[in-house]
Amino acid sequence: MAQTVEELVEGLERGERRALARLLTLVEDGAERLREVVATLYPRTGNARVIGITGSPGVGKSTLTNAIATALRAADRSVAILAVDPSSPFSGGALLGDRVRMQGHHADPNVFIRSMASRGHLGGLSFASPQAVLVLDAAGFDDVIVETVGVGQSEVEVAATADTTVVALAPGMGDGIQAAKAGILEVADVFVINKADATGAGKLESELRGMLEMGHALEDPDTSGVSPWWPPIVRTVAVRGEGLDEVVAAFGAHADWLADSGRGARRRRDRALHLIREIALEQVRLRFARIDAGDDPLLDKLADQVARRDLDPYAAADELLEALDGG
Repeated sequence: MAQTVEELVEGLERGERRALARLLTLVEDGAERLREVVATLYPRTGNARVIGITGSPGVGKSTLTNAIATALRAADRSVAILAVDPSSPFSGGALLGDRVRMQGHHADPNVFIRSMASRGHLGGLSFASPQAVLVLDAAGFDDVIVETVGVGQSEVEVAATADTTVVALAPGMGDGIQAAKAGILEVADVFVINKADATGAGKLESELRGMLEMGHALEDPDTSGVSPWWPPIVRTVAVRGEGLDEVVAAFGAHADWLADSGRGARRRRDRALHLIREIALEQVRLRFARIDAGDDPLLDKLADQVARRDLDPYAAADELLEALDGG
């Protein structure tokens, strides 16, 4: 017999991993009970520090994530890792299986790792990721790490979910130029040059510093009286655990700046706005996705007009949305 949401939440409060896993499955599957899950858990959230980790394939994001979790555990912080993987084109499930790559934490009750399929979502995150973060937050973890698929033009979406966004780079991959192209410089709170024992680490750091200085010079002056945050650049060799204390210290410094500057409250509001908008868009998408041919007279009429070239698709979509709004 399936457990109710209330029973699952009670299990979550008792620290039951099975209840946590089941709630995450409900979120990922977009089950009908998702609304009830979020409504029940939301008042219990807002305590976890959310850290987003992004970077191009090959920079060692998963190894870095694993090493960061180890460093946070050494600081006596509980950690949940949400690893967003590319989706299998056949099953829709996660392909890479980060839980397999992070076996060193499997016996630690204060570390929880979950892979989640991106399912083609362009921002590097699954649509369900923000709701999954809510579940992990409600479970009482000190830190929730969200590792994304990889850098792309729309990968900046991770900044809308995280309190602190880490951009991982590596020497010899043209990452400095890629970061500038992708707009990653604007969302990074901490830069990590991983594989820093490789040739070119110093050159990459110099390029990044130059880009950051140029970016700050082009910005409008801040009249708020608050000193701007300059993203630190930390070198790591994650496979050997080198540089991780500095990364954890950067997280703490950024958290302090967010609190002291008031930017943390603004970031939380921006996150709420993003979440509301994404949920609303998903509801509209699902509403139209459920409509089959012949089920909606207006949609069928508009389809006929567009097929005859009597109406262009944008005008038809505008008319459909006006009807949806009651206009």
